[in-house]
Amino acid sequence: MGKIYESFSDTETFSIGKMLGEKARPGQVYCLAGDLGVGKTVFSKGFAEGVGVTSTVSSPTFTIVHSYDEGRCSFHHFDVYRISDADEMYEIGFEEYIGGEGICLIEWANLIDDILPEDKITVDISKNLEKGTDYRKIEVSGLE
Repeated sequence: MGKIYESFSDTETFSIGKMLGEKARPGQVYCLAGDLGVGKTVFSKGFAEGVGVTSTVSSPTFTIVHSYDEGRCSFHHFDVYRISDADEMYEIGFEEYIGGEGICLIEWANLIDDILPEDKITVDISKNLEKGTDYRKIEVSGLE
């Protein structure tokens, strides 16, 4: 069963991310999906703030993962857009991140779906131009 949030601005998308980050628990894996330009990075920045990260958060497009050890637990932010094969994730120690005590947020998670845990939480962000250029539907599934 999922929950749908509606956003009409970057500020609202950030706030929804922050609210979900505040509720996130160590060991959880959040999988973020959506087309280019839907606000995944804005959502991620809010999520990180909700976890307690005070550093500047940027998308780890070229490094694949940024880890933050501040806040209430470790936060690992992945961007797997440039991954050509899920096996590349094992080269960076992916199984240690998702099996650890931190919270993982993975942008473009659909590209590595076959190696993600079954109990993952999926966040799908989409546009609907009929509701405005800044409108986003944020659908969350897998939360209890």
